[in-house]
Amino acid sequence: MIILKGIEIILLAVGGLAGVFLRYGIVRSPLLFGALPVNVLIVNVIGSFILGAFAILSLQWHLDGKYVLLVAIGFCGGLTTMSSFALDSVSLIDNKQYFLMAINVVANVGLSIGAIFGGRALTGIILGLR
Repeated sequence: MIILKGIEIILLAVGGLAGVFLRYGIVRSPLLFGALPVNVLIVNVIGSFILGAFAILSLQWHLDGKYVLLVAIGFCGGLTTMSSFALDSVSLIDNKQYFLMAINVVANVGLSIGAIFGGRALTGIILGLR
């Protein structure tokens, strides 16, 4: 069992709260691309990009593990949402929109993984690593 110290709890809470508020701001007004909901896709891709960039920064700058609590687990964890992605996908199935459900799954998974690579690559270029 991991026991968090006071500052670790604060960093996790601040990061999570910031991510949740940003997610709420993005998803509160439904955006549709045709019948495909894209709000959740947007937050998942943005969060993945930030996480990819942070992975490179934390290695290059030898950041303390507490920053992982703030950025990776707190902020990115609060911003991205697997449960809403799953709910959107199931709702599309319920409405017999199987093709859109498949697009939703491929887009969320594929673009999120691509965003991790993109965040890492761009950060590497900015830092002169590539």
